[in-house]
Amino acid sequence: MLKSMTGFGRYSQEEEKCVQTWEVRSVNSRYLDIKWRLPQCVRSFEPIFEKTLRRFAQRGRLEVSLSLQFNNNYSDVLTFNDNAASSILDRLTLFAKERGHIYTPDYNRLLGLSHLWETDNLSNNEELSDNLVQGLEAALTDWNDARLSEAKTLSSDILSRIIRMEEWLDLIIERAPEIKEERFSAVKERIGEILANHQQELDEGRFLQEITLLADKLDVSEELTRLSSHLERLRELLSLGNDAGRRLDFTMQECFREINTCGNKIQDVQISRIVVDFKNELEKCREQVQNLE
Repeated sequence: MLKSMTGFGRYSQEEEKCVQTWEVRSVNSRYLDIKWRLPQCVRSFEPIFEKTLRRFAQRGRLEVSLSLQFNNNYSDVLTFNDNAASSILDRLTLFAKERGHIYTPDYNRLLGLSHLWETDNLSNNEELSDNLVQGLEAALTDWNDARLSEAKTLSSDILSRIIRMEEWLDLIIERAPEIKEERFSAVKERIGEILANHQQELDEGRFLQEITLLADKLDVSEELTRLSSHLERLRELLSLGNDAGRRLDFTMQECFREINTCGNKIQDVQISRIVVDFKNELEKCREQVQNLE
Protein backbone atom coordinates (compact mmCIF):
# COMPACT_ATOMS: atom_id res chain seq x y z
CA MET A 1 0.00 0.00 0.00
CA LEU A 2 1.02 3.60 -0.52
CA LYS A 3 2.79 5.28 2.39
CA SER A 4 3.49 8.92 3.03
CA MET A 5 7.05 9.88 3.93
CA THR A 6 5.69 12.25 6.57
CA GLY A 7 4.59 10.73 9.84
CA PHE A 8 5.02 10.34 13.59
CA GLY A 9 5.12 7.22 15.74
CA ARG A 10 5.61 6.62 19.44
CA TYR A 11 5.93 3.71 21.82
CA SER A 12 6.50 3.68 25.57
CA GLN A 13 6.85 0.63 27.79
CA GLU A 14 7.67 0.24 31.47
CA GLU A 15 9.45 -3.04 32.02
CA GLU A 16 11.01 -4.78 35.00
CA LYS A 17 14.45 -3.27 34.54
CA CYS A 18 13.88 -0.08 32.56
CA VAL A 19 11.40 2.31 30.96
CA GLN A 20 11.86 2.85 27.22
CA THR A 21 10.20 5.49 25.08
CA TRP A 22 10.72 5.59 21.33
CA GLU A 23 9.67 8.44 19.01
CA VAL A 24 9.91 8.41 15.21
CA ARG A 25 9.47 11.55 13.10
CA SER A 26 9.87 11.76 9.33
CA VAL A 27 9.63 14.16 6.42
CA ASN A 28 10.03 13.64 2.69
CA SER A 29 13.45 13.06 1.16
CA ARG A 30 14.79 11.61 -2.06
CA TYR A 31 16.70 8.91 -0.19
CA LEU A 32 16.55 7.23 3.22
CA ASP A 33 18.31 9.50 5.70
CA ILE A 34 18.31 8.40 9.35
CA LYS A 35 19.31 10.50 12.34
CA TRP A 36 19.58 8.64 15.65
CA ARG A 37 19.21 10.21 19.09
CA LEU A 38 20.25 7.44 21.46
CA PRO A 39 21.58 7.35 25.04
CA GLN A 40 25.31 6.83 25.12
CA CYS A 41 24.93 3.51 26.90
CA VAL A 42 23.10 1.87 23.97
CA ARG A 43 24.95 3.44 21.04
CA SER A 44 26.52 0.07 20.33
CA PHE A 45 23.06 -1.25 19.38
CA GLU A 46 22.65 1.28 16.56
CA PRO A 47 23.51 -1.18 13.72
CA ILE A 48 20.83 -3.55 15.02
CA PHE A 49 18.32 -0.70 15.27
CA GLU A 50 19.09 0.48 11.74
CA LYS A 51 18.64 -3.00 10.32
CA THR A 52 15.23 -3.13 11.99
CA LEU A 53 14.24 0.31 10.69
CA ARG A 54 15.13 -0.51 7.10
CA ARG A 55 12.46 -3.21 7.12
CA PHE A 56 9.88 -0.46 7.61
CA ALA A 57 11.12 2.38 5.36
CA GLN A 58 12.63 2.91 1.91
CA ARG A 59 12.75 6.71 1.66
CA GLY A 60 12.45 9.78 3.87
CA ARG A 61 14.43 11.81 6.41
CA LEU A 62 13.86 10.17 9.79
CA GLU A 63 14.69 11.27 13.30
CA VAL A 64 14.54 8.39 15.77
CA SER A 65 14.96 9.10 19.47
CA LEU A 66 15.07 6.84 22.51
CA SER A 67 14.55 7.83 26.13
CA LEU A 68 15.80 5.17 28.53
CA GLN A 69 15.49 5.12 32.31
CA PHE A 70 16.95 2.26 34.34
CA ASN A 71 15.61 1.16 37.71
CA ASN A 72 17.46 -0.46 40.59
CA ASN A 73 17.60 -3.83 38.85
CA TYR A 74 20.20 -2.37 36.52
CA SER A 75 22.32 -0.74 39.21
CA ASP A 76 24.89 -3.53 38.84
CA VAL A 77 25.74 -2.46 35.30
CA LEU A 78 25.82 1.27 35.96
CA THR A 79 28.98 2.71 37.52
CA PHE A 80 29.52 6.25 38.73
CA ASN A 81 32.83 8.07 38.33
CA ASP A 82 33.25 9.24 41.94
CA ASN A 83 36.66 10.80 41.39
CA ALA A 84 35.53 12.97 38.50
CA ALA A 85 32.40 14.06 40.37
CA SER A 86 34.43 14.91 43.49
CA SER A 87 36.87 16.97 41.44
CA ILE A 88 34.00 18.94 39.89
CA LEU A 89 32.38 19.67 43.26
CA ASP A 90 35.70 20.56 44.95
CA ARG A 91 36.60 22.93 42.14
CA LEU A 92 33.21 24.65 42.29
CA THR A 93 33.44 24.94 46.10
CA LEU A 94 36.87 26.55 45.83
CA PHE A 95 35.68 28.83 43.04
CA ALA A 96 32.79 30.05 45.21
CA LYS A 97 35.03 30.43 48.30
CA GLU A 98 37.52 32.63 46.43
CA ARG A 99 34.66 35.03 45.71
CA GLY A 100 33.27 34.99 49.22
CA HIS A 101 30.25 32.83 48.40
CA ILE A 102 28.95 29.65 49.92
CA TYR A 103 28.43 26.85 47.42
CA THR A 104 25.73 24.28 48.08
CA PRO A 105 25.96 21.45 45.53
CA ASP A 106 22.85 20.18 43.75
CA TYR A 107 23.51 16.46 43.45
CA ASN A 108 20.54 15.96 41.13
CA ARG A 109 22.42 17.91 38.46
CA LEU A 110 25.00 15.13 38.39
CA LEU A 111 22.36 12.85 36.86
CA GLY A 112 22.52 14.88 33.66
CA LEU A 113 26.29 14.63 33.29
CA SER A 114 26.55 11.58 31.05
CA HIS A 115 30.35 11.41 31.20
CA LEU A 116 30.14 10.57 34.92
CA TRP A 117 28.20 7.37 34.20
CA GLU A 118 29.81 4.32 32.65
CA THR A 119 27.73 1.55 31.09
CA ASP A 120 30.14 -0.15 28.73
CA ASN A 121 29.04 -3.67 29.61
CA LEU A 122 25.50 -3.02 28.26
CA SER A 123 26.81 -3.68 24.74
CA ASN A 124 26.76 -7.41 25.49
CA ASN A 125 23.33 -7.43 27.08
CA GLU A 126 21.21 -9.40 24.59
CA GLU A 127 18.09 -9.21 26.76
CA LEU A 128 18.16 -5.41 26.74
CA SER A 129 18.94 -5.36 23.02
CA ASP A 130 15.96 -7.60 22.22
CA ASN A 131 13.61 -5.52 24.39
CA LEU A 132 14.70 -2.29 22.72
CA VAL A 133 14.33 -3.78 19.24
CA GLN A 134 10.79 -4.85 20.11
CA GLY A 135 10.06 -1.33 21.34
CA LEU A 136 11.48 0.18 18.15
CA GLU A 137 9.35 -2.16 16.04
CA ALA A 138 6.25 -1.07 17.94
CA ALA A 139 7.11 2.61 17.40
CA LEU A 140 7.74 1.98 13.70
CA THR A 141 4.43 0.15 13.39
CA ASP A 142 2.66 3.15 14.91
CA TRP A 143 4.62 5.39 12.54
CA ASN A 144 3.61 3.27 9.55
CA ASP A 145 -0.06 3.44 10.56
CA ALA A 146 0.16 7.24 10.52
CA ARG A 147 1.87 7.18 7.13
CA LEU A 148 -0.76 4.85 5.67
CA SER A 149 -3.54 7.13 6.87
CA GLU A 150 -1.95 10.21 5.32
CA ALA A 151 -1.15 8.37 2.08
CA LYS A 152 -4.80 7.35 1.80
CA THR A 153 -5.82 11.01 1.96
CA LEU A 154 -3.16 12.01 -0.58
CA SER A 155 -4.13 9.17 -2.91
CA SER A 156 -7.78 10.17 -2.80
CA ASP A 157 -6.89 13.77 -3.66
CA ILE A 158 -4.61 12.73 -6.55
CA LEU A 159 -7.22 10.35 -7.93
CA SER A 160 -9.88 13.09 -7.97
CA ARG A 161 -7.48 15.28 -9.96
CA ILE A 162 -6.73 12.45 -12.40
CA ILE A 163 -10.46 12.05 -13.04
CA ARG A 164 -10.68 15.78 -13.76
CA MET A 165 -7.72 15.59 -16.17
CA GLU A 166 -9.26 12.61 -17.96
CA GLU A 167 -12.40 14.68 -18.55
CA TRP A 168 -10.32 17.50 -20.00
CA LEU A 169 -8.44 15.02 -22.18
CA ASP A 170 -11.74 13.82 -23.63
CA LEU A 171 -12.59 17.43 -24.51
CA ILE A 172 -9.26 17.88 -26.27
CA ILE A 173 -9.70 14.61 -28.19
CA GLU A 174 -13.17 15.72 -29.29
CA ARG A 175 -12.13 19.24 -30.20
CA ALA A 176 -8.78 18.55 -31.96
CA PRO A 177 -10.21 17.31 -35.33
CA GLU A 178 -12.59 20.27 -35.47
CA ILE A 179 -9.69 22.68 -34.93
CA LYS A 180 -7.74 21.01 -37.73
CA GLU A 181 -10.64 21.41 -40.19
CA GLU A 182 -11.17 25.03 -39.13
CA ARG A 183 -7.50 25.77 -39.72
CA PHE A 184 -7.63 24.12 -43.17
CA SER A 185 -10.64 26.22 -44.15
CA ALA A 186 -9.07 29.38 -42.81
CA VAL A 187 -5.82 28.75 -44.69
CA LYS A 188 -7.64 27.98 -47.93
CA GLU A 189 -9.78 31.11 -47.60
CA ARG A 190 -6.75 33.26 -46.83
CA ILE A 191 -4.76 31.90 -49.76
CA GLY A 192 -7.77 32.42 -52.02
CA GLU A 193 -8.02 36.08 -50.99
CA ILE A 194 -4.34 36.66 -51.64
CA LEU A 195 -4.46 35.00 -55.06
CA ALA A 196 -7.61 36.93 -55.98
CA ASN A 197 -5.88 40.20 -55.18
CA HIS A 198 -3.13 39.22 -57.59
CA GLN A 199 -5.57 37.86 -60.16
CA GLN A 200 -4.25 34.30 -59.90
CA GLU A 201 -5.99 30.96 -59.47
CA LEU A 202 -5.50 28.42 -56.67
CA ASP A 203 -3.25 25.47 -57.55
CA GLU A 204 -5.03 22.55 -55.88
CA GLY A 205 -1.94 20.32 -56.03
CA ARG A 206 0.27 22.87 -54.31
CA PHE A 207 -2.51 23.60 -51.84
CA LEU A 208 -2.77 19.92 -50.90
CA GLN A 209 0.97 19.84 -50.23
CA GLU A 210 0.73 22.80 -47.87
CA ILE A 211 -2.31 21.32 -46.16
CA THR A 212 -0.42 18.04 -45.66
CA LEU A 213 2.45 19.89 -43.96
CA LEU A 214 -0.02 21.82 -41.82
CA ALA A 215 -1.83 18.61 -40.89
CA ASP A 216 1.42 17.12 -39.58
CA LYS A 217 2.05 20.21 -37.47
CA LEU A 218 -1.47 20.16 -36.02
CA ASP A 219 -1.68 16.42 -35.48
CA VAL A 220 -1.64 15.58 -31.73
CA SER A 221 -3.09 12.08 -31.94
CA GLU A 222 0.14 10.44 -30.74
CA GLU A 223 0.51 12.88 -27.84
CA LEU A 224 -3.10 12.35 -26.79
CA THR A 225 -2.70 8.57 -26.94
CA ARG A 226 0.41 8.69 -24.77
CA LEU A 227 -1.21 11.13 -22.36
CA SER A 228 -4.21 8.84 -21.99
CA SER A 229 -1.85 5.93 -21.32
CA HIS A 230 0.07 7.95 -18.70
CA LEU A 231 -3.12 8.87 -16.83
CA GLU A 232 -4.13 5.22 -16.80
CA ARG A 233 -0.67 4.36 -15.48
CA LEU A 234 -1.10 6.87 -12.66
CA ARG A 235 -4.26 5.07 -11.61
CA GLU A 236 -2.43 1.74 -11.61
CA LEU A 237 0.42 3.08 -9.49
CA LEU A 238 -1.96 4.56 -6.92
CA SER A 239 -3.63 1.18 -6.49
CA LEU A 240 -0.34 -0.71 -6.60
CA GLY A 241 1.39 1.14 -3.74
CA ASN A 242 4.78 -0.29 -2.62
CA ASP A 243 7.47 2.25 -3.43
CA ALA A 244 5.35 3.97 -6.09
CA GLY A 245 6.46 7.52 -5.27
CA ARG A 246 9.34 7.71 -7.76
CA ARG A 247 7.33 6.07 -10.54
CA LEU A 248 4.41 8.41 -9.94
CA ASP A 249 6.75 11.39 -10.11
CA PHE A 250 8.31 10.18 -13.38
CA THR A 251 4.90 9.54 -14.95
CA MET A 252 3.78 13.03 -13.94
CA GLN A 253 6.77 14.46 -15.80
CA GLU A 254 5.78 12.52 -18.91
CA CYS A 255 2.24 13.91 -18.62
CA PHE A 256 3.70 17.43 -18.50
CA ARG A 257 5.68 16.74 -21.66
CA GLU A 258 2.68 15.50 -23.66
CA ILE A 259 0.18 18.15 -22.58
CA ASN A 260 2.76 20.88 -23.21
CA THR A 261 3.30 19.60 -26.76
CA CYS A 262 -0.46 19.58 -27.32
CA GLY A 263 -0.67 23.20 -26.17
CA ASN A 264 2.10 24.22 -28.54
CA LYS A 265 0.59 22.44 -31.56
CA ILE A 266 -3.06 23.34 -31.09
CA GLN A 267 -3.46 27.09 -31.33
CA ASP A 268 -6.98 27.43 -29.94
CA VAL A 269 -8.28 29.61 -27.11
CA GLN A 270 -10.51 26.93 -25.59
CA ILE A 271 -7.81 24.25 -25.74
CA SER A 272 -5.21 26.67 -24.38
CA ARG A 273 -7.36 27.24 -21.29
CA ILE A 274 -7.76 23.50 -20.81
CA VAL A 275 -4.01 22.99 -21.17
CA VAL A 276 -3.30 25.64 -18.52
CA ASP A 277 -5.79 24.03 -16.12
CA PHE A 278 -4.34 20.59 -16.93
CA LYS A 279 -0.81 21.74 -16.07
CA ASN A 280 -2.05 23.32 -12.86
CA GLU A 281 -3.64 20.04 -11.75
CA LEU A 282 -0.49 18.12 -12.66
CA GLU A 283 1.61 20.47 -10.57
CA LYS A 284 -0.68 19.98 -7.57
CA CYS A 285 -0.45 16.22 -8.06
CA ARG A 286 3.34 16.40 -8.18
CA GLU A 287 3.39 18.32 -4.91
CA GLN A 288 1.36 15.53 -3.33
CA VAL A 289 3.51 12.82 -4.90
CA GLN A 290 6.65 14.36 -3.38
CA ASN A 291 5.34 13.15 0.01
CA LEU A 292 4.79 9.55 -1.07
CA GLU A 293 7.36 6.85 -0.47
